[in-house]
Amino acid sequence: MPQYGHKPASNKGPRAIGLIQLSPKGKARLTPIAIMMDGKFYDAGSYKAAPVPMALDFGIVYEGFRSGVSQGVFTITQPGQLNHVWIAEGTWLPAGMKAPEKSKKYSTPVIEDKDAPPVLHRRSDKADSDSGSDKDKDKDKDKDKNKDKKDQQKPATPAAPPATAPPASAPEDAKAPTMPETAKASSSGSASDEPIEDPNRPRLRRGKPDSSARREPFQTFDPLTDAAPSATSSGTGKLAGKTATNSDAPSPQFTFIPAISDAGGPDSRPYTYDMKPAEEASYRSKMLALAATQLLSQAGTATKEVAPTQKTASAHKFSGKPAGKLPKPDFDDVRLRIFDLSNSNQPVLVLSARTRPAAGASESFEEPKEITLIARTNLEGELKKLFFSQTDSRHLDASPRMELIDAVDADGDGRGELLFRRTSDGGSAYAIYRVTSDHLWPLFEGTP
Repeated sequence: MPQYGHKPASNKGPRAIGLIQLSPKGKARLTPIAIMMDGKFYDAGSYKAAPVPMALDFGIVYEGFRSGVSQGVFTITQPGQLNHVWIAEGTWLPAGMKAPEKSKKYSTPVIEDKDAPPVLHRRSDKADSDSGSDKDKDKDKDKDKNKDKKDQQKPATPAAPPATAPPASAPEDAKAPTMPETAKASSSGSASDEPIEDPNRPRLRRGKPDSSARREPFQTFDPLTDAAPSATSSGTGKLAGKTATNSDAPSPQFTFIPAISDAGGPDSRPYTYDMKPAEEASYRSKMLALAATQLLSQAGTATKEVAPTQKTASAHKFSGKPAGKLPKPDFDDVRLRIFDLSNSNQPVLVLSARTRPAAGASESFEEPKEITLIARTNLEGELKKLFFSQTDSRHLDASPRMELIDAVDADGDGRGELLFRRTSDGGSAYAIYRVTSDHLWPLFEGTP
């Protein structure tokens, strides 16, 4: 029986989950998925958007994980919108690398000589201007006094024309008031450009922001040149320019890494399940057999539902195999991932594949189907189905395509959850599921 450790302290948030997209040229972008506040999950692309969502504020740090192992740190430098959807650009620092230090100008060391003669230090420009204006005023006063003395000593003469000094000082007096007005105008203009910050707004920031940097509140981004088919066009995971008809297009060499931003939370641990190659091959064969059983059971159920509507005569004319006997399907593009989500040495298996109909298959297997099967082992070591889905391009409205991204600790309890991308006929969205003993429990399901 698996042994579980003590239950860790519950994390109430804020805790944000996103998906980092790394281009071959080194450009990094982040798509917000969900944010947990007070134990509840919300859409991170719209939560507390004023106008920038809380999960995309400047300087927020996301740590990228693959199966619980840290891959690096993503720091948001500029939030913005792509096709009216919130994303963010930033810097990516792989794990184990040192952050580049800001270059500083070299200054020669100053050696003080106590026996050197005294040095006259210059004042600041403001002090010089103030002292200069005071000296000018003193000189003007001295000139006026000397002039009055000379006028008293000279004999009486006819009245002289008015002195030209006052008009010269008049323009200076007129120019003086204009300086504060321009300063006020510039200060008011700069203040209006600054975004209004709410001191009570909760933050996910883990780094120290650069207060001297000048940033725009948000920008409008252009799509990347090598747009990957899984590049999203919405905060909830809606794909940009991708439909079910072009899902088979070759994907460029883009890297997608789940990321988490949390000021606290538990220490990360790997969610991989260690096993030998022979054990992995055994699990693979068992999962394929279980997937074939699920397909045949669903196909048989569909055949029984259609059978009453058919005439009995047409059933006798059928010269193929007996009714209800369906061929066993084959599979292509098989991908099996095995996790240890609860640190209990109990594997959770996720299989995704595409059916390849065998020779002589009936109409039920004409079009290849994409399947997703999730199972876990019981006490006897047998596989127990937790979730199964099958779909094709004609049934995305009823059964979305399930694409596993990775295992992440979404709620901060130290145990892993499964992050999926669900693609329907209306778009794509992300979903987070908790694995229980007999089914999947949805923690968050986004909408296209």
